[in-house]
Amino acid sequence: MRRWIHWLPGIETLHRYETAWLPHDIFAGLVLATMLVPVGIAYAVASGLPGIYGLYATIVPLLVYALFGPSRILVLGPDSALAAVILGVVVPLSGGDPLRAATLAAMMAIVSGTVCILAGVARLGFVTELLSKPIRYGYMNGIALTVLISQLPKFFGFSIRSEGPLRDLWAIADAILEGKTNWVAFGIGLGTLVVILLLKDSKRLPGILIAVVAATALVGALDLGSRYGVAVIGPLPEGLPGFAIPWIWITFGDIVPVLVGGCAIALVSFADTSVLSRSYSARLGTHVDPNQEMVGLGAANLATGFFQGFPISSSSSRTPVAEAAGARTQLTSVVGALAIAVLLLVAPNLLQHLPSAALAAVVIAAAIGLFEVTDLKRIYRIQQWEFWLAMVCFVGVAVFGVIPGIGLAIAIAIAEFLWDGWRPHSAVLGRAHGVKGYHDITRYPDARRIPGLVLFRWDAPLFFANAEFFKERVLDAVAKSPTPVRWLVVAAEPVTSVDVSAGDTVAELDKALHAKGIELCFAELKDPVKDKLKRFGLFSQLGEQYFFPTIGAAVSSYLESNDVEWEDWEDQAKR
Repeated sequence: MRRWIHWLPGIETLHRYETAWLPHDIFAGLVLATMLVPVGIAYAVASGLPGIYGLYATIVPLLVYALFGPSRILVLGPDSALAAVILGVVVPLSGGDPLRAATLAAMMAIVSGTVCILAGVARLGFVTELLSKPIRYGYMNGIALTVLISQLPKFFGFSIRSEGPLRDLWAIADAILEGKTNWVAFGIGLGTLVVILLLKDSKRLPGILIAVVAATALVGALDLGSRYGVAVIGPLPEGLPGFAIPWIWITFGDIVPVLVGGCAIALVSFADTSVLSRSYSARLGTHVDPNQEMVGLGAANLATGFFQGFPISSSSSRTPVAEAAGARTQLTSVVGALAIAVLLLVAPNLLQHLPSAALAAVVIAAAIGLFEVTDLKRIYRIQQWEFWLAMVCFVGVAVFGVIPGIGLAIAIAIAEFLWDGWRPHSAVLGRAHGVKGYHDITRYPDARRIPGLVLFRWDAPLFFANAEFFKERVLDAVAKSPTPVRWLVVAAEPVTSVDVSAGDTVAELDKALHAKGIELCFAELKDPVKDKLKRFGLFSQLGEQYFFPTIGAAVSSYLESNDVEWEDWEDQAKR
């Protein structure tokens, strides 16, 4: 039983729940609900779906994550970072049919949820760490731009046919120049955006709620929808989300885009969720298992996919609201979900005058918050090539679209990882006067080299992709030695692994050096790596006596075995 409870952190929290927490959780849940409603609707519309599905995708994940999620106050739901990904899949495939769009989005949630759960059970929570900060900043800035562009037509009160971020921007400019702007809708959107941005740092005033309620009241009171053609969401369907199996309506041609989109969402949503979860766990002094976090996120996505929702993630804007309102546990999310459910059952027409321009303003404000500029400036100062790596990812998303752009980001991440191991740093070491140890002669040009001895350091694991490069660098170091070489010692402390291909290359290198009368030795090799070399037969080939615990031990053995004129600066200092 205990083993299964581990996968249900909400049950564990319930067992330890304190009565004093209840008023805080209820109040925080009600406050949270006031923000969840307009944001959920806004992100649904931004994803190319009817607004009601944003509420469905809010209620179900909050309830499920409260049971499976390890973080006590993390809030899940529709997210601006995912809107562009969902939009990029459902718009081309749905053909303008809202029900088909909702089905495709639900299927993406199921794919994303399944991937996250399988990865969490397999303890693959570390995979998102493979995306470096510059790459993440690049694609997130690209997604932010894509989301922002997608909302501009609603913001200006007209519509266009979406054909990609840059083409859309051109079409928007044309529409504005042709006088298609609805200035009343634009004024409402602009006013909403200004209020949200002015109050975004306020902990007491809910900027989004104030702006959206004011816009809705204004449109309803002045009948701006009928008089000036301001688009509104209209009455919401009454009732709660029902169980549905979306793959019944998926065609063969939908499979690949839905699978790719679902996997991309799994990567993006867990990358953001893991960062936010770690931040709050550190702040609250608790530990959060990243694998359980992946299971919780996956369960929430899987459930929302079966209950008419679409892919969701954690929220860096709604979680602070819950915290500021005094949330203590996952019960806050449960109260928030139930409050939205009551709204759908009792007053579904309450938001019928909510203007689309105001919803666009909510999403635009969120997109602006996604842009990362400050840290990119820091990266540019520190290491320019990583900055340009971020720019490539940014341009990839902006030009090719979100799904190809994220694929490009993943490909670049893999290439970056392989490049660091494929062409690692290596150095020939010498003895610098007054400095203990042996150091890179390019850093210490005056360092003395022991005649007949090459000390060569390799700063990476040895594997198939860099084994030949290792061999080339070793032979180059031998060729450039100022004296005839008798021993070559590999300073191997940075070598954390050796595979079969690299082992064979080391054997070939040993034969090549032996032909020149040179002994190949290793120093500071880790025991697990030694065990591998023993299995490869290299210990017996090279001779166990040529494996040394330290570089100093290798140098001492070389001096004892060879008639070399050498006096160390430490020996001079002792005299």
